[in-house]
Amino acid sequence: MKTVYLDNAATTKLDPRVLEVMLPYLKDYYGNASSIHSLGRQASVAVDEARDKIAHYLGAQPSEIIFTSGGTESNNSIIKGVTAGKRRHIVTSRVEHHSVLHPIQYGRVDGIKATYLDCRPTGAVTDKQVEEAITDDTALVSLIHVNNEIGAINPISSISKVCRDKGVLLHSDTVQSIGKIPVDVDELGVDFLSMSGHKIYGPKGVGALYVRSGSKWKPWMEGGSQERRRRGGTLNVAGIVGLGKAFELAIAEMEENEKYIKRLQQYMVSGLRERFTDLIAFNGDPETGAYNIVNFSFPLDKEKALDGEMLLLNLDVEGICCSNGSACTSGAVEASHVLMALGMVTPTAKSSLRFSLSKNNTQEDVDYTLEKLDNVVHRMLETA
Repeated sequence: MKTVYLDNAATTKLDPRVLEVMLPYLKDYYGNASSIHSLGRQASVAVDEARDKIAHYLGAQPSEIIFTSGGTESNNSIIKGVTAGKRRHIVTSRVEHHSVLHPIQYGRVDGIKATYLDCRPTGAVTDKQVEEAITDDTALVSLIHVNNEIGAINPISSISKVCRDKGVLLHSDTVQSIGKIPVDVDELGVDFLSMSGHKIYGPKGVGALYVRSGSKWKPWMEGGSQERRRRGGTLNVAGIVGLGKAFELAIAEMEENEKYIKRLQQYMVSGLRERFTDLIAFNGDPETGAYNIVNFSFPLDKEKALDGEMLLLNLDVEGICCSNGSACTSGAVEASHVLMALGMVTPTAKSSLRFSLSKNNTQEDVDYTLEKLDNVVHRMLETA
């Protein structure tokens, strides 16, 4: 049976070129990067080379890059590390990744307060909203760069000017934007930035955190002197080497990949509109949002919609891998918090599907998916 993988916003296939540079550090150069013997020094040099590479592509200093286990840890580190000071207020949005929303929610017991910005109808916020939400107690503004479910893009550069004028630190989760659109820490104006390897054809379980020099932030992960005492724990050398290579390839091939994936996305959107003219509702704007994400629902009326979980299961039977939300909630039956925040009624939110494309997809994949989805939807309509 044919397999079509359309869940690239959840994770991407490891690039063979990335695996190639990782293997020596899994087999031969296995030393602990904190050890002073020859194998340890070899590992340490490899880590520093990856750090230099990532810093260069971000327009940062190598000392501002901290390696982590991924985007979730990086986001948690900033939320908990910045609010450890006197200021305890955070400005964020209702459509953030759970690795931002949950630390804020659980931090309420420690006195953390938050203002959640409304993102209707586009899924993005404005600099004016941020300006109005900032108070004298605001420590941090944390806003995602590209939304992982609907692809909406926040105007981080404009928001950063507001934050600087107000003397407030700015963090952005760039997990979905790195390698797809230009990300430069000075052009964006961020103080903190989160990234992850497995979204850019790199390994899982490794990511990085950018902390602008001089930013007030207390390290969250303790237990060792690694990363200049900013993140304790034995470094994942092979993963870090893979992250550096994946980052290098993503930047070098970004323009080529964008043109290719954008054509596929436009072809997919056109096919969906043609086949499901009066039935489909797009969530987010596929024309102005991220070029690799297509999110849509099948509302039947104001109170009823096709069951998203059944859509997902039926497509899986046909070999099509996709999701109806972020990977972290793909096993849950509740409606997407992002779609609900946009004002969508629960049945329609539960009816959503997210197709996320990559450089590995083909037009044949799209044609196959459209054909099978057409069959599944009409089969379900007969019993709806």
